[in-house]
Amino acid sequence: MGAPAGAAAPAVQQVEVDEGSEGQRLDNFLIKLLKGVPKTHVYRVIRSGEVRVNKGRAAADTRLAIGDLVRVPPVRMADPSAVPPAPAREFPVVFEDEHLIAINKPAGVAVHGGSGVSSGVIEQLRQARPTARFLELVHRLDKETSGLLLIAKKRSALVALQEQFRSRETGKTYAALVVGAWPASRKVIDVALHKFLTGEGERRVRAVEESNEDGRRSITLVRIAQAYAGFTLLDVTIKTGRTHQIRVHLAHEGHPIAGDEKYGDFAVNKALARGEAVKGVRFERMFLHARRLRFEHPASGEAIELEAPLPAECSSFLQTLPS
Repeated sequence: MGAPAGAAAPAVQQVEVDEGSEGQRLDNFLIKLLKGVPKTHVYRVIRSGEVRVNKGRAAADTRLAIGDLVRVPPVRMADPSAVPPAPAREFPVVFEDEHLIAINKPAGVAVHGGSGVSSGVIEQLRQARPTARFLELVHRLDKETSGLLLIAKKRSALVALQEQFRSRETGKTYAALVVGAWPASRKVIDVALHKFLTGEGERRVRAVEESNEDGRRSITLVRIAQAYAGFTLLDVTIKTGRTHQIRVHLAHEGHPIAGDEKYGDFAVNKALARGEAVKGVRFERMFLHARRLRFEHPASGEAIELEAPLPAECSSFLQTLPS
Protein backbone atom coordinates (compact mmCIF):
# COMPACT_ATOMS: atom_id res chain seq x y z
CA MET A 1 0.00 0.00 0.00
CA GLY A 2 1.38 3.39 -0.96
CA ALA A 3 2.12 6.20 1.46
CA PRO A 4 -0.86 8.43 2.24
CA ALA A 5 -1.08 11.80 0.58
CA GLY A 6 1.08 14.43 2.29
CA ALA A 7 3.58 11.89 3.65
CA ALA A 8 6.92 10.74 2.31
CA ALA A 9 7.16 7.00 1.53
CA PRO A 10 9.45 5.46 4.16
CA ALA A 11 12.72 3.86 3.04
CA VAL A 12 15.99 2.77 4.62
CA GLN A 13 18.58 5.56 4.62
CA GLN A 14 22.35 5.17 4.78
CA VAL A 15 23.70 8.45 6.11
CA GLU A 16 27.40 9.25 6.28
CA VAL A 17 28.48 11.42 9.21
CA ASP A 18 30.15 14.65 8.09
CA GLU A 19 32.17 17.29 9.93
CA GLY A 20 29.02 19.09 11.06
CA SER A 21 27.87 16.03 13.05
CA GLU A 22 31.24 14.82 14.36
CA GLY A 23 31.10 14.08 18.09
CA GLN A 24 27.29 14.25 18.23
CA ARG A 25 25.30 11.66 20.16
CA LEU A 26 23.38 9.18 18.01
CA ASP A 27 20.00 10.15 19.51
CA ASN A 28 20.53 13.86 18.87
CA PHE A 29 21.78 13.13 15.34
CA LEU A 30 18.60 11.18 14.56
CA ILE A 31 16.26 13.69 16.19
CA LYS A 32 17.73 16.40 13.96
CA LEU A 33 17.67 14.16 10.87
CA LEU A 34 14.13 12.88 11.43
CA LYS A 35 12.38 16.19 11.97
CA GLY A 36 8.75 15.73 12.99
CA VAL A 37 9.22 12.17 14.29
CA PRO A 38 8.38 11.91 18.02
CA LYS A 39 11.43 11.45 20.27
CA THR A 40 9.81 8.40 21.86
CA HIS A 41 9.78 6.71 18.44
CA VAL A 42 13.42 7.66 17.79
CA TYR A 43 14.49 6.03 21.07
CA ARG A 44 12.33 2.99 20.30
CA VAL A 45 14.08 2.28 16.97
CA ILE A 46 17.50 2.74 18.60
CA ARG A 47 16.65 0.28 21.39
CA SER A 48 15.24 -2.24 18.91
CA GLY A 49 18.55 -2.38 17.02
CA GLU A 50 17.01 -1.09 13.79
CA VAL A 51 19.48 1.79 13.78
CA ARG A 52 23.02 0.64 12.98
CA VAL A 53 26.34 2.46 13.04
CA ASN A 54 28.92 0.88 10.73
CA LYS A 55 26.64 -2.22 10.57
CA GLY A 56 26.66 -2.70 14.35
CA ARG A 57 24.10 -1.99 17.05
CA ALA A 58 24.59 1.31 18.85
CA ALA A 59 23.26 2.98 21.99
CA ALA A 60 21.55 6.37 22.16
CA ASP A 61 24.65 7.94 23.73
CA THR A 62 27.07 6.61 21.07
CA ARG A 63 29.31 9.42 19.83
CA LEU A 64 29.58 9.63 16.05
CA ALA A 65 32.81 10.16 14.11
CA ILE A 66 33.44 11.55 10.61
CA GLY A 67 32.82 8.84 8.03
CA ASP A 68 30.58 6.69 10.24
CA LEU A 69 27.74 5.13 8.25
CA VAL A 70 24.39 5.29 10.05
CA ARG A 71 21.60 2.99 8.90
CA VAL A 72 18.25 4.70 9.53
CA PRO A 73 15.21 2.39 9.28
CA PRO A 74 12.04 3.33 7.38
CA VAL A 75 10.26 6.00 9.40
CA ARG A 76 7.13 7.74 8.16
CA MET A 77 7.63 11.48 8.30
CA ALA A 78 5.35 14.42 7.60
CA ASP A 79 5.73 16.09 4.23
CA PRO A 80 8.16 18.99 4.95
CA SER A 81 6.21 21.21 2.52
CA ALA A 82 3.13 20.80 4.74
CA VAL A 83 4.98 22.17 7.80
CA PRO A 84 5.06 25.98 7.89
CA PRO A 85 8.58 27.40 8.35
CA ALA A 86 9.50 28.75 11.75
CA PRO A 87 9.05 32.52 12.09
CA ALA A 88 12.35 34.39 11.98
CA ARG A 89 13.10 35.84 15.39
CA GLU A 90 16.10 37.32 17.17
CA PHE A 91 16.35 37.20 20.96
CA PRO A 92 18.04 39.60 23.42
CA VAL A 93 21.79 38.90 23.13
CA VAL A 94 23.84 39.00 26.33
CA PHE A 95 27.13 37.86 24.74
CA GLU A 96 28.23 36.93 21.23
CA ASP A 97 31.45 36.18 19.36
CA GLU A 98 32.41 33.87 16.49
CA HIS A 99 32.10 30.78 18.74
CA LEU A 100 28.86 31.21 20.66
CA ILE A 101 25.80 33.29 21.47
CA ALA A 102 24.25 33.77 24.91
CA ILE A 103 20.66 34.97 24.81
CA ASN A 104 18.16 35.98 27.47
CA LYS A 105 15.26 33.64 26.61
CA PRO A 106 11.77 34.92 27.43
CA ALA A 107 9.34 32.67 29.30
CA GLY A 108 6.78 30.85 27.17
CA VAL A 109 9.15 30.03 24.30
CA ALA A 110 10.41 26.45 23.89
CA VAL A 111 14.11 26.03 23.11
CA HIS A 112 13.25 23.76 20.16
CA GLY A 113 10.22 22.40 18.32
CA GLY A 114 8.61 19.04 19.06
CA SER A 115 5.92 17.55 21.33
CA GLY A 116 3.20 19.74 19.88
CA VAL A 117 5.44 22.84 19.57
CA SER A 118 6.00 23.80 15.93
CA SER A 119 9.21 25.75 16.54
CA GLY A 120 11.37 27.11 19.30
CA VAL A 121 14.36 29.37 19.87
CA ILE A 122 16.81 27.41 17.72
CA GLU A 123 14.54 27.11 14.67
CA GLN A 124 13.49 30.76 14.88
CA LEU A 125 17.09 31.93 15.28
CA ARG A 126 18.18 29.86 12.26
CA GLN A 127 15.43 31.51 10.20
CA ALA A 128 16.58 34.95 11.38
CA ARG A 129 20.20 34.12 10.48
CA PRO A 130 20.01 32.22 7.18
CA THR A 131 23.72 32.66 6.43
CA ALA A 132 24.83 31.09 9.73
CA ARG A 133 26.52 27.77 8.89
CA PHE A 134 26.07 26.25 12.35
CA LEU A 135 23.70 27.03 15.23
CA GLU A 136 23.04 24.41 17.92
CA LEU A 137 21.72 24.49 21.49
CA VAL A 138 24.43 23.87 24.09
CA HIS A 139 21.89 23.09 26.83
CA ARG A 140 18.18 23.49 27.50
CA LEU A 141 15.75 25.54 29.54
CA ASP A 142 12.13 24.59 30.15
CA LYS A 143 9.63 26.49 28.02
CA GLU A 144 8.24 28.21 31.14
CA THR A 145 11.71 29.26 32.38
CA SER A 146 13.34 32.51 31.29
CA GLY A 147 17.00 33.46 31.29
CA LEU A 148 20.44 32.62 29.97
CA LEU A 149 20.71 30.12 27.14
CA LEU A 150 23.88 29.25 25.20
CA ILE A 151 23.94 28.50 21.48
CA ALA A 152 27.11 27.27 19.74
CA LYS A 153 28.16 28.71 16.39
CA LYS A 154 30.79 26.02 15.77
CA ARG A 155 30.83 22.26 16.32
CA SER A 156 34.08 22.59 18.32
CA ALA A 157 32.41 25.10 20.66
CA LEU A 158 29.38 22.85 21.07
CA VAL A 159 31.49 19.82 22.04
CA ALA A 160 33.69 21.80 24.45
CA LEU A 161 30.80 23.55 26.18
CA GLN A 162 28.67 20.41 26.48
CA GLU A 163 31.62 18.63 28.06
CA GLN A 164 31.81 21.41 30.67
CA PHE A 165 28.10 21.00 31.40
CA ARG A 166 28.46 17.21 31.65
CA SER A 167 31.44 17.41 34.01
CA ARG A 168 29.68 20.07 36.17
CA GLU A 169 32.36 22.66 35.43
CA THR A 170 29.77 25.38 34.84
CA GLY A 171 27.95 27.46 37.44
CA LYS A 172 24.22 27.92 36.83
CA THR A 173 22.24 30.06 39.26
CA TYR A 174 18.50 30.62 39.10
CA ALA A 175 16.08 33.01 40.81
CA ALA A 176 13.00 31.14 42.04
CA LEU A 177 10.03 32.51 43.97
CA VAL A 178 8.52 29.73 46.06
CA VAL A 179 5.30 29.49 48.02
CA GLY A 180 5.65 29.80 51.80
CA ALA A 181 8.52 30.55 54.17
CA TRP A 182 11.63 28.62 53.13
CA PRO A 183 13.61 27.42 56.19
CA ALA A 184 17.00 29.16 56.27
CA SER A 185 18.65 25.95 57.51
CA ARG A 186 17.66 24.05 54.34
CA LYS A 187 20.66 24.79 52.10
CA VAL A 188 21.33 21.51 50.29
CA ILE A 189 18.79 19.22 48.62
CA ASP A 190 20.31 15.84 47.79
CA VAL A 191 17.34 13.81 46.54
CA ALA A 192 17.34 11.32 43.66
CA LEU A 193 15.06 11.99 40.70
CA HIS A 194 13.34 9.62 38.29
CA LYS A 195 12.17 10.72 34.83
CA PHE A 196 9.17 8.96 33.30
CA LEU A 197 6.43 9.36 30.70
CA THR A 198 2.77 9.64 31.64
CA GLY A 199 0.14 7.58 29.84
CA GLU A 200 -0.38 10.59 27.53
CA GLY A 201 3.32 10.62 26.66
CA GLU A 202 4.08 13.71 28.75
CA ARG A 203 7.51 13.88 30.37
CA ARG A 204 7.42 14.08 34.17
CA VAL A 205 9.91 13.75 37.03
CA ARG A 206 9.44 12.59 40.61
CA ALA A 207 11.61 12.43 43.72
CA VAL A 208 12.53 8.87 44.74
CA GLU A 209 14.46 7.13 47.51
CA GLU A 210 18.23 6.94 47.13
CA SER A 211 17.93 3.15 46.89
CA ASN A 212 15.57 3.32 43.89
CA GLU A 213 17.42 1.87 40.89
CA ASP A 214 15.58 4.24 38.53
CA GLY A 215 16.68 7.32 40.46
CA ARG A 216 19.64 9.54 39.57
CA ARG A 217 21.42 11.49 42.28
CA SER A 218 20.51 15.18 42.05
CA ILE A 219 21.94 18.04 44.11
CA THR A 220 20.53 21.55 44.46
CA LEU A 221 21.98 24.37 46.60
CA VAL A 222 19.54 26.93 48.01
CA ARG A 223 20.05 30.35 49.56
CA ILE A 224 17.35 32.79 50.68
CA ALA A 225 17.63 36.04 48.70
CA GLN A 226 14.55 37.76 50.20
CA ALA A 227 11.65 36.70 52.42
CA TYR A 228 8.16 38.01 51.71
CA ALA A 229 4.76 37.46 53.29
CA GLY A 230 3.63 34.09 51.88
CA PHE A 231 6.59 33.72 49.48
CA THR A 232 10.40 33.40 49.49
CA LEU A 233 12.79 34.47 46.74
CA LEU A 234 15.59 31.92 46.45
CA ASP A 235 18.99 31.84 44.78
CA VAL A 236 19.26 28.28 43.47
CA THR A 237 22.43 26.67 42.08
CA ILE A 238 22.32 23.22 40.53
CA LYS A 239 25.25 20.83 40.85
CA THR A 240 23.59 18.28 38.58
CA GLY A 241 21.53 19.07 35.51
CA ARG A 242 18.50 16.79 35.67
CA THR A 243 15.23 17.46 33.85
CA HIS A 244 12.93 19.70 35.94
CA GLN A 245 15.41 19.34 38.84
CA ILE A 246 14.78 22.68 40.57
CA ARG A 247 11.01 22.47 40.12
CA VAL A 248 10.74 18.96 41.57
CA HIS A 249 13.26 19.49 44.37
CA LEU A 250 11.58 22.66 45.65
CA ALA A 251 8.11 21.12 45.40
CA HIS A 252 9.37 18.00 47.22
CA GLU A 253 10.46 20.26 50.08
CA GLY A 254 6.90 21.58 50.34
CA HIS A 255 7.64 24.94 48.69
CA PRO A 256 6.72 24.77 44.98
CA ILE A 257 7.63 27.52 42.55
CA ALA A 258 4.96 30.18 42.10
CA GLY A 259 3.14 29.62 38.82
CA ASP A 260 4.52 26.12 38.15
CA GLU A 261 1.67 24.36 36.32
CA LYS A 262 3.25 20.88 36.49
CA TYR A 263 4.55 20.61 40.04
CA GLY A 264 3.08 23.64 41.77
CA ASP A 265 0.27 24.50 44.16
CA PHE A 266 -2.62 24.80 41.73
CA ALA A 267 -4.84 26.81 44.06
CA VAL A 268 -2.08 29.37 44.61
CA ASN A 269 -1.34 29.49 40.88
CA LYS A 270 -5.01 30.20 40.12
CA ALA A 271 -5.12 32.92 42.76
CA LEU A 272 -1.94 34.50 41.33
CA ALA A 273 -3.33 34.47 37.78
CA ARG A 274 -6.64 36.00 38.91
CA GLY A 275 -4.97 38.74 40.95
CA GLU A 276 -6.32 37.32 44.21
CA ALA A 277 -3.08 36.15 45.89
CA VAL A 278 -1.79 39.73 45.80
CA LYS A 279 -4.87 41.90 45.51
CA GLY A 280 -5.24 43.46 42.10
CA VAL A 281 -1.91 42.09 40.75
CA ARG A 282 -1.99 39.27 38.21
CA PHE A 283 1.02 36.98 37.79
CA GLU A 284 0.61 34.41 35.03
CA ARG A 285 3.97 32.67 34.51
CA MET A 286 6.31 30.39 36.43
CA PHE A 287 8.76 32.40 38.53
CA LEU A 288 12.00 30.64 37.54
CA HIS A 289 14.76 32.60 35.82
CA ALA A 290 18.29 31.50 34.85
CA ARG A 291 20.02 34.62 36.06
CA ARG A 292 23.73 33.76 36.13
CA LEU A 293 25.95 31.43 34.11
CA ARG A 294 29.66 30.80 34.52
CA PHE A 295 31.80 28.78 32.10
CA GLU A 296 35.18 28.72 30.35
CA HIS A 297 35.29 30.09 26.84
CA PRO A 298 35.52 27.09 24.49
CA ALA A 299 38.39 28.59 22.45
CA SER A 300 40.38 30.86 24.79
CA GLY A 301 39.71 29.14 28.12
CA GLU A 302 38.87 32.55 29.61
CA ALA A 303 36.44 32.49 32.54
CA ILE A 304 33.13 34.00 31.40
CA GLU A 305 30.39 35.00 33.83
CA LEU A 306 27.12 36.27 32.40
CA GLU A 307 24.08 37.74 34.12
CA ALA A 308 20.52 38.32 32.97
CA PRO A 309 18.39 40.64 35.13
CA LEU A 310 14.94 39.52 36.24
CA PRO A 311 12.27 40.06 33.56
CA ALA A 312 10.08 43.11 34.11
CA GLU A 313 7.02 41.04 35.03
CA CYS A 314 8.98 39.26 37.78
CA SER A 315 10.71 42.30 39.27
CA SER A 316 7.49 44.35 39.25
CA PHE A 317 5.61 41.50 40.94
CA LEU A 318 8.23 41.34 43.71
CA GLN A 319 7.75 45.06 44.34
CA THR A 320 4.07 44.43 45.12
CA LEU A 321 4.80 41.72 47.72
CA PRO A 322 4.75 42.77 51.39
CA SER A 323 7.86 41.77 53.35
